[in-house]
Amino acid sequence: MDRTTLDAYDAHAAAYAQDWLDQPPPDDMYALLEQYFSPGPTADVGCGAGRDTAWLASRGFDTTGYDASEALLGEARHRYPGLRFEQAALPELAGVPLGAFRNVLCETVLMHLDPPAALASAARLAALLAPGGTLYLSWRVNDDTQRDARGRLYAALDTAQVRAALGDTIDVLDEQDLVSESSGKRVHRLIVRKNG
Repeated sequence: MDRTTLDAYDAHAAAYAQDWLDQPPPDDMYALLEQYFSPGPTADVGCGAGRDTAWLASRGFDTTGYDASEALLGEARHRYPGLRFEQAALPELAGVPLGAFRNVLCETVLMHLDPPAALASAARLAALLAPGGTLYLSWRVNDDTQRDARGRLYAALDTAQVRAALGDTIDVLDEQDLVSESSGKRVHRLIVRKNG
């Protein structure tokens, strides 16, 4: 994970958590998760303050939230004390079991890594899937790499390279480039299923 980005999330975790909770819920994303995810172990990678982990759990998914920021994980554990949250950073995701998940959610996280690390992260996310498992992956679309006022990295990612990084054992189920109903930002969404 980009160190400056992680420092920004750690320093302002409570404010980011409140911002996400104040946004309209991402009902368009949730509709896709309901359509494509199936019962089984589920990972929310880059879970932040836990909003989407909580939504998944409320729909019966056996979900664990993972994030690189200990401060954001503290916010998540405070808000949702009955749920599981663990520290793990892309691209390595040390300690997160490979091939173990029926569903993996990674919502608007990849753009916080430089392109080589983002591509390595995409490959690692695909490796988390059990055969037949589904990955929902999205990132903010940027014309060029930049940082915001707090130093968070927003890398410009090549969609074809991200797809290629997922490997040749996946099938694309859905792909969209649109403005998020929740954040109001342009995002690219990619939903894939692992063969098997």
